[in-house]
Amino acid sequence: MRRTAIAAVCLATAATAGLTACGSENDKADKAGAAEKGPFAGMSGGEIAEKAVDATSGAKSLSVKGDVTDEASGLISLDMAMDTKGKCAGTMGMNNEGSIELIVPGKTVYMKYDEKLLRAQTKGEPKADVQAAVDMMADRWVKTKATSADAKEIAGFCDLDVLLADFEGTKSAARRGGTTTVDGAPAIKLTESDGKTKYTLYVATEGKPYLLKVDTKKGGKTESLTFGDYEKPVKTTPPTGDVLDLDKL
Repeated sequence: MRRTAIAAVCLATAATAGLTACGSENDKADKAGAAEKGPFAGMSGGEIAEKAVDATSGAKSLSVKGDVTDEASGLISLDMAMDTKGKCAGTMGMNNEGSIELIVPGKTVYMKYDEKLLRAQTKGEPKADVQAAVDMMADRWVKTKATSADAKEIAGFCDLDVLLADFEGTKSAARRGGTTTVDGAPAIKLTESDGKTKYTLYVATEGKPYLLKVDTKKGGKTESLTFGDYEKPVKTTPPTGDVLDLDKL
């Protein structure tokens, strides 16, 4: 349970990697390409990236969807909405080994594991114990206090302030690219490299310059995280019916 949440917290680093990869390197070479008219006219890629950092880190709510690889835990799949009040809802998965649905409306964490993830997370445990966990929890909503040992990491991940903490003070040497759209929203592309890893950032050109997408390309493989639903309320209606209270077991 906690391994899944701890891995998800690594998203904060993964999401900002493209913005911090080159540190505060000088991007004067990009200034010449920023002279044209259009979105962010006269600004370098690094300056645009920093505006995106400021806007994104000031968001009170957002959603994030996509895949990212964490060196310790492998592939993490996310489709989550969260806010700065600690509310969140959505789905997380690891290494294509099933998924968990989460709803955190406040002081209670609601979770629903599928059988595949339960078996993956209890690998190596006695066969009878694994089957007991599957029989009790698979495809069934369970709840526990957000302060319980098993839920603290999950509740921490749901805090958008924690997720965006690494955005603060970011400097970037990104280069400008062309314009495009992300889920219908006009955006400008920025590129950065960190060794053999290449990042493409997409920043909104209308309204606030929010970060809309990050593509990470390494070893011929590209992973994407898409950000959206900025400032929209997070729907965290608790499940009803057969909900198992883990704190009473």
